This record gives sequence, C-alpha cells and structure tokens, in this order.
Amino acid sequence: MVYSCYMLQQYDFSTKVFQDKDMASGKLRMLHSKCRNTRDLYLRSNIKRMFVPDDKVDWGVEWPEYYPPDHNDPSIFGKIWADQNLSVGESCKWNQIDGKVNRCSYIRDYTLDTEGRPLNPQGRTGLRGRGILGRWGPNHAADPIVTRIHDGVLQFVAIKRQDTGEWAIPGGMVDAGEVISETLRREFAEEALDCQDVSKIKSLWNHGTELYKGYVDDPRNTDNAWMETVATNFHDQENVLENVNLKAGDDAVSVRWIDVDDNTLLYASHKYFISLLRDHHKK
Repeated sequence: MVYSCYMLQQYDFSTKVFQDKDMASGKLRMLHSKCRNTRDLYLRSNIKRMFVPDDKVDWGVEWPEYYPPDHNDPSIFGKIWADQNLSVGESCKWNQIDGKVNRCSYIRDYTLDTEGRPLNPQGRTGLRGRGILGRWGPNHAADPIVTRIHDGVLQFVAIKRQDTGEWAIPGGMVDAGEVISETLRREFAEEALDCQDVSKIKSLWNHGTELYKGYVDDPRNTDNAWMETVATNFHDQENVLENVNLKAGDDAVSVRWIDVDDNTLLYASHKYFISLLRDHHKK
C-alpha cells in the first residue's frame, strides 16, 4: 500500500498530521506545522512568517486580515531550474505537464490566488511568494530510503543537512524531464556515496517499494510553492552495500546508518516516512 497525505491515520512527528478535515473535499488531511513555524526566520532570510492558528489554515475559512509577507529569495532568480517571477509575464500551464516541467500535484488540482499564483492545497503558511523554492506550485522531490539488516536491526542511510543541521533521507529535486526512478538513483549517489562505488550497487535499484507519494510539511513551503515527494524503499537483501563507503555529498555534513527505532530528530516529514518503513518491514 502506498500512503498519501489523505490516508486516515494519526501519527505525531512533532507536527500535527492527519488531524484536519479539508472543507472542500471533507477528507482528513495533513495539518502542516513545520511550514508555519514563527519561532525562526525563514531560511536564508530575515523574514518571519505571519502566525497562522490551526483553525485558520484552511483556505475555506474566511480571514480578511490575512496578509503575510511576500518573499522570493534572490538566489533563485535566473536559475535554469527555477521559474521566472510571474509579474514579468511568464505563462505557466497549471495542473498539467508544462513542457518538461510537471506542474501536477500528487494531492489534487490546486487553485490560483488573485494574482494568478498557485495556492498551497494544504492551506495557509504565513508566507507568500516562492521563498527559496524554484517552482511556483508543486516542487517535486524523490526520497530513496536505503535499508539493511545489521546485527538483527533494521537501519537506513541518513545524511545530516547543512542548511538545518537535521538528519534526513538523502533525497533531492526531480530535474525537468527526469523520471522518478532516475532521481532516486542519482540523488542517493550524489548525497551518500563515493563516486567509485556507484557501479557496485546497480542491483540495489532493481526492486523498490513505494511507501509514500504526496505533500511534505517542509520549512521551505509557502502559500504559493510547496514540496511534494515520492519516498521509495530499496532494501539491501544481497549485501551489496557491505563493502561500499558512504560519503556525504556537497549538501550534507555527514552520512551514516541510523537504526529505524532510533529517536533521532529528522527533517520535514521524514520521520513519518520512516514510520511507514517500519510498518512495511513488519509485514
């Protein structure tokens, strides 16, 4: 079974998840909180989000006073992997494949605000614009969860992120025109492997189990741009990783094996993905 942000589950990973009913569909959904954090400044900025209480997250709740900051980080301007500012007249094909860019959401079709910008289908975040995300609307990622049994304990490969200092699954963004399977292999190689060892683990990618496909409660999310991912488990049944050296990539401080039952704090929604992994391996 592949889980999504609409699965009727209750799980607490320091965010409020699966506790809020969407007013439009009547379905239970993720109530994001990491992207409503007002304790810290938004990443790489001096911008603080507007406080959004739980009962005001849903766009269906009228809130005339809602007027959060609008932030587009200068670092994304002019990048080939990023959209232009819509104010300069760029025309995007929302909720469909736009050239090589997939603008479809895994959640549902999204609507646009009064300025023609996509609205986060999970609700208000206290910040408008794109922040540091490249795409308006969904920004698609892929998270390869590579596992093994070591001394009878299920473990997964994790990296320590440079930007937040949190441990995370070594995933990354799906490039324009790239299929998810390519992203999963590429990101693991870039984030957690020595380049000389890439060819040694080819057989690892032959059998993957998709655990999750949907929205991510990510600190980069805004009202107009948000993260979505596909999390896939690749279990090393043939011990191809036994003689492979893990090596942190440019975006990571370090890399190591972590016990699935460890209480290590994880980035964004990654702890939830690990809970799905644990359940999968109990079957």
